[in-house]
Amino acid sequence: MSIVTPRPSVDSVFAPVRSQTAFEETLERLGTAIKLGLLEPGARLPAERELCLQLGISRSTLRQALTALVQSGHLHATRGRSGGTFVADPPPPVARPSTALLAGWRDACDQRLAVELAVAVLAAERASLESLAPLDELVEAMEGTLEHFPAFRQADVHWHIGLAEATGSPRLVVAMTEAQGDMSDLISYIAHPPELLAWTNQQHARMLAAVRRRDGDRAMRIMAEHLKGTEHVLAGLLPAGG
Repeated sequence: MSIVTPRPSVDSVFAPVRSQTAFEETLERLGTAIKLGLLEPGARLPAERELCLQLGISRSTLRQALTALVQSGHLHATRGRSGGTFVADPPPPVARPSTALLAGWRDACDQRLAVELAVAVLAAERASLESLAPLDELVEAMEGTLEHFPAFRQADVHWHIGLAEATGSPRLVVAMTEAQGDMSDLISYIAHPPELLAWTNQQHARMLAAVRRRDGDRAMRIMAEHLKGTEHVLAGLLPAGG
């Protein structure tokens, strides 16, 4: 197994991460590098200390991202003197999405962003405490399904549509349902490690707290972070080709 050393072709992989979504952006950087072959199968990643310095992130953030990529099958870790974190060889098998789906995935993310930011703001203005109680139950349910993505995703869809329902706008509920349908088609093609699902659900809980405080600006910022995080993961883990 060859050790990865900085080369011009991988400089961008290890450039500093300057984002509110450092965890997901790190996933995107490493996942894209693996997908494009910049980090070759069997290659060893630099040491954690070196990666943290190059990416400008904390060790806890790096470890979360590495753990998620190990759980998704993109990396594997070994212990001992010759141990380290290595790119999977062979890479994990994945289904290949259609060319049309790949061509439109960013448009789907843009549409979802427009809908869900409006939902976050209006929910903070209008939602009753009674309408938010079922969303708390869904957050709790998702915590128990981190190892079973189909169940997690079902609760996740209900959570987002439930937040739209809390605005009292039937049109937003329809738009949210359509956006969730489009995203389900996309995310069915990527891995869903428990580490990533746990991070996602923490954002659900933070959004609910902001909505309860009638803090629309904060709810919108957390929602934007939540959705941009998904976009980073798709960019890094969505299979290439049709």
